[in-house]
Amino acid sequence: MVTPTAHLADDDARQVRDLMDTAFEDFSDLDWTHALGGLHALVREGDRVVAHGALVQRRLLVEGRSLRCGYVEAVAVEPGHCRRGHGTRVMVELEALAPGYDLLALSSSAAGVPFYEARGWQLWRGPSAVMSPEGLEPTPDEDGAIYVLGGTGLDLDAPIACDWRDGDVW
Repeated sequence: MVTPTAHLADDDARQVRDLMDTAFEDFSDLDWTHALGGLHALVREGDRVVAHGALVQRRLLVEGRSLRCGYVEAVAVEPGHCRRGHGTRVMVELEALAPGYDLLALSSSAAGVPFYEARGWQLWRGPSAVMSPEGLEPTPDEDGAIYVLGGTGLDLDAPIACDWRDGDVW
């Protein structure tokens, strides 16, 4: 099921937020806000949300072009429900929205890399940065963690920059 943040039931939002705290050691309130304002893919078992992913619109700057990006956030599966295809179901729903964007992108943890690569996501090999209020700032800690889907014809070795936001910029 895919639903916009504005239509996310209070109970679903609470379950998803709890899922993020369970799945990630350091999921902050700022991280949570990054997942809001777009679309949410939910997988349920009964009345319980057991998997989630969000797709929010961002702008990426590549080779002088401002690209409309569907940015994947807050992908998680409840630990007791892993290896049942729930993460795949979430990503199928989010990836189906790709035609509305120039490309999809995400920042992956090391644990998530095999999952995304198996789905056809490609590593962005070029250096990363953020368009901050002070200007373009390199984000070398993100190099090697940014993955994209789509974006036909883009040079994956070119520099890439994301729009500014508080907290983790990627």
